[in-house]
Amino acid sequence: MKLWGGRFTKEENQLVHNFNESLSFDQKFYRQDIEGSIAHVTMLAKQGIVSEQDKEQIIAGLNGILADVEAGKLEFTREHEDIHSFVEANLIARIGEAGKRLHTGRSRNDQVALDMKLFCRDEIEEIDRLLKTLLEELLKIMKENLDTYMPGFTHLQKAQPVTLSHHIGAYAEMFFRDRGRLRDIRERMNYCPLGSGALAGTTYPLDRDYSARLLGFYGPTLNSMDSVADRDYVVELLCGLSLIAMHLSRFSEEIIIWNTNEYQFVELDDAYSTGSSIMPQKKNPDIAELVRGKTGRVYGALMSLLTTMKGLPLAYNKDMQEDKELTFDAIDTVKGCLALFTGMISTIVFRKDVMEASAKKGFINATDAADYLVNRGVPFRDAHGIVGQLVLYCLERGIGLDDLTLEEFRKISPVFDSDVYEAISMKTCVEKRMIVGAPGREAMEKVIEIYKKRLDE
Repeated sequence: MKLWGGRFTKEENQLVHNFNESLSFDQKFYRQDIEGSIAHVTMLAKQGIVSEQDKEQIIAGLNGILADVEAGKLEFTREHEDIHSFVEANLIARIGEAGKRLHTGRSRNDQVALDMKLFCRDEIEEIDRLLKTLLEELLKIMKENLDTYMPGFTHLQKAQPVTLSHHIGAYAEMFFRDRGRLRDIRERMNYCPLGSGALAGTTYPLDRDYSARLLGFYGPTLNSMDSVADRDYVVELLCGLSLIAMHLSRFSEEIIIWNTNEYQFVELDDAYSTGSSIMPQKKNPDIAELVRGKTGRVYGALMSLLTTMKGLPLAYNKDMQEDKELTFDAIDTVKGCLALFTGMISTIVFRKDVMEASAKKGFINATDAADYLVNRGVPFRDAHGIVGQLVLYCLERGIGLDDLTLEEFRKISPVFDSDVYEAISMKTCVEKRMIVGAPGREAMEKVIEIYKKRLDE
């Protein structure tokens, strides 16, 4: 069944049909399409545009279609152009004349805009749930590793000592921001386009506020042209998904590095690793690598839709059908990555001894040695130079700052005293950083409590 045809005298070419059809992918909308149709006919009956009897027949027919699709009794077939014609054709076949009244006061343009909004809104909630589950796992790791010392890096070089709790907390911040972005997107998109018609509304006395309430929207959209031409919310969602994917990719990159023989910071669970077809010793971080690789796929969806939309005049254009496949793929990709990454991170073993041993190398207590001098009246710029000389001295001898004798310290600067060893110890370097946002235990415990409250909200 076509939702158009009276104007045409020739059958549609099969190649044109194949190129034009969208049922092969917009069948994902079947639930949202039926939900929107039930709300629409309920409003039509309230306004006296269709009878109560027709409304009851239509709703019963739509619920029957929904049940049969979900039970596998009703299959999507190629003769239908899209999910809208599929539902309507099956409805008319089941209930007859009353089914032809469903489309009163509605266009396929506002129908597809509604379905896309309902679908994106549902998926936002599912993605948010997956993010929350990941954050719960990260919070467990943070609680268990308040005293797990490790090197912090800049430029992939050891910089200053931190804790694993603090390092994981940086990713928790990213994923909390992702949840906030999804909430923002949902807020902006939560207005109902139903009733906008093809582009100029309709002469029927529709109650758009009522339709919006039935579907859980804040209210109706306020411009019918924008309503059918708007895909900003899809672009925003793809941008949000791209950022989630980026954060997962960055985290995956660290795990890949930490899993190398050179680092050995982590041991991946066998269930989230693979072997080599030729090298029996290999245990590869394939899940982390795939998450990293699939990020480009999500970026591609965002760039594709931006490119599609950039030249479209008002109002609806068929180009906009291209928003669906790439959005569906990006959503499925991010959901899959979140689920697998959460499973991987929940089973990972952090090798605390290796991390701490690594933290004791690389002069990551050099800044604290400079601060030691500053606290004894040496200007920071001078202190910086003094410690630089100490590092050079150590490099020439293959030792660390902790290995210097007090005499060697004083040879560079007489300000040093025996308490320097305590001042540059790993524990002191971390624990004296107690301001909000720093890795000290006291500061981290406060942050973890804040995170717990956020997750409980």
